[in-house]
Amino acid sequence: MYEEQIRIGTLVSGLDDAPGRIRQIVSHGFESFSITFWQSIGDTDLAALARDVKEALADSGAVISSLGVFGNPLGVKPLDKDTRRSWEQLVDNARLFGCDIVAGFAGRVVDQPVDESMSRYAEVFTPLAERAAGKGVRIAFENCDMGGDWQRGDWNIAHNSTAWEMMFNAVPADNVGLEWEPCHQMVQLIDPMPQLRKWVGKMFHVHGKDATICWDVVREHGIRGAKPFAYHRTPGFGDSNWTDIISELRRGGFSGSIDIEGWHDPVYRDDLEMTGQVHGLNYLKRCRGGSYVPNPAE
Repeated sequence: MYEEQIRIGTLVSGLDDAPGRIRQIVSHGFESFSITFWQSIGDTDLAALARDVKEALADSGAVISSLGVFGNPLGVKPLDKDTRRSWEQLVDNARLFGCDIVAGFAGRVVDQPVDESMSRYAEVFTPLAERAAGKGVRIAFENCDMGGDWQRGDWNIAHNSTAWEMMFNAVPADNVGLEWEPCHQMVQLIDPMPQLRKWVGKMFHVHGKDATICWDVVREHGIRGAKPFAYHRTPGFGDSNWTDIISELRRGGFSGSIDIEGWHDPVYRDDLEMTGQVHGLNYLKRCRGGSYVPNPAE
């Protein structure tokens, strides 16, 4: 049976009954699920979770696309140490979920310029990349700035293409890449398309989240004024042309999942959350070209 080269799915929390959530929503047509943790996996029994998730997927045809933990693995606090432990545990157990991607923030030396984090980044992720490679697992860094910039921040250095160049030079491993999301570039007023064309070979996983830029606000108030100039959006409601994005992903040989990161849209939220996500799911499937149709037999 043909398997879609690019699947469309969504994120589910690993700490909030992921199997139960999957059972509730898989019938809407989600083709993949990314299981995520905030800062730590805690005392999660990953083997048991993998078993329960597989039971929830049943014969739906949906897959687990990736596992993720989002904290500061470069930090020195006890919770940061737990984030590093969580990275290791997810790498060690990813194959139990049938996936080969572990994602998260690259971390940051707090409130120092991006380049000041590079030696610590190499110290942490060189052995982790080697550990992952030995298990057939890829590492993917999300490109969210988490409110930081080049000069200071406390979560993630992987939000800028110059930083990616430095990171991939510091840890030159084929299994280290990106969990890319156009929204995080758009809210920095970066056009995602040139970036996509240049870096598609390093994009292992894609977050399906869009943005709306209020250019009238930018022109009148700038980007540091009292009025918000950008909003995170569910795909299908923002400014991106996802037909172009998916076309470039295909041209670049991308094979994997675009998983919707919900719970951010200012309109399709609360009681309309799943309405928005299912619209985004169907919209992205249309942008993909619909479902696979075999060519006529010769």
